[in-house]
Amino acid sequence: MMQLGPILKRPFYARPTAEVARALLGQVLVHGLTAGIIVETEAYPGRDDLASHSARGITDRTQVIFGPPGHAYVYLIYGVYECLNLVTEPAGTPGCVLIRALQPVAGIELMRERRPAARSLEDIARGPGRLTMAMAITRAHYGVDVTRGSLVVRGPAEPHSLAIEVTPRIGIRICAERPLRFILRGNRFVSGPRRWAAG
Repeated sequence: MMQLGPILKRPFYARPTAEVARALLGQVLVHGLTAGIIVETEAYPGRDDLASHSARGITDRTQVIFGPPGHAYVYLIYGVYECLNLVTEPAGTPGCVLIRALQPVAGIELMRERRPAARSLEDIARGPGRLTMAMAITRAHYGVDVTRGSLVVRGPAEPHSLAIEVTPRIGIRICAERPLRFILRGNRFVSGPRRWAAG
């Protein structure tokens, strides 16, 4: 595995959702023997963001989003794909960040086994459903504390400046125009359309 920095602590997540979504770029998602650099995120602040699952209030499905930051919110879409979100904001204020794409850096052969349909290294974890398959992240991880244990986010061993692009979110219809998608500029592991503006 590549050299990594410390696990991100709870205060990292206890901030405005868009701020955390931007700050997660360049950090490393680790689950067991696999790891990938986060290269694409989307912010889903609660309250007035109707695209957020928390917009309808606290339910059995969304209760973790209203809880303490630094926990995983994993849900199923299209009845097939599981998506990983990281809970943000102080407890009581809903918000989460969808992890949309990773650049694999450790356990790559294991990730390939889990994603046999991937035609290239770039395709292994490009997209929220693909990356959870590659990293073996499932709804069993709903609510887990990502500041400790086997599913965590770590900083790079040597932090460096990043070129970040901001775009509208993709794959949704409601509130889609909001500039809440963050990507590493020019990174070939990013998913979706590459229409962006500097931000």
